[in-house]
Amino acid sequence: MDLALFDLDETLICEDSTALWLRWLASQGYAPATLIASGQALMTQYRQGTLTMEEYMTATLSPIAGRGTLTVSGWVRRFIQRDILPRVYPSARERMMWHQQRGDRVMVVSTSGEHLVIPIAEQLGAHGALAIGVEIVGDRYSGHSYGTISSHEGKITPLHNWLTVQNDDAYERTWAYSDSIHDLPMLEQADHAYVINPAGPLHALAQQRGWEVCHWVK
Repeated sequence: MDLALFDLDETLICEDSTALWLRWLASQGYAPATLIASGQALMTQYRQGTLTMEEYMTATLSPIAGRGTLTVSGWVRRFIQRDILPRVYPSARERMMWHQQRGDRVMVVSTSGEHLVIPIAEQLGAHGALAIGVEIVGDRYSGHSYGTISSHEGKITPLHNWLTVQNDDAYERTWAYSDSIHDLPMLEQADHAYVINPAGPLHALAQQRGWEVCHWVK
């Protein structure tokens, strides 16, 4: 059995799931419209190194702080149907199905919140997901995140921890799919690395490393 790791944003879907979620919340009246622009600004600050991921998550989790888990899960189901499934790359579906038919374990690995990533992964037929932990206190979201949450090495640490628990010897080879240079550590550790619609630096690196470059379109 092999292990197939799929990044979510701009890899399985053609946009950013958190940005889409904030837009959905605003469209339903569950968050102020200003949160959309502020979320984009916060992500820019994070990428520039002037904001921590914890601060970014606290800001983007604010609309669900104090909300019951059942209420939010209902929102997420509606959000996935309206805004996520129509944005899944057909080639991504085909690749996931290919791995499933081979008997591989398919995992979605993301630095978005688990309240979004886990149900999205389930809808896409993945076996599981690794994402940023979102704290729940007394069946309500606290508005805080936890765990290793870096867009660089952050995916590797929880992945290694998960493999330790799962007995990583069970997997013969690892396949990794991502559009982002930030996922370089994950791609480097895979036996088979695939880069999806890569920007210049990652495209050049993929050519140097002999990784397969995929052009997925909606």
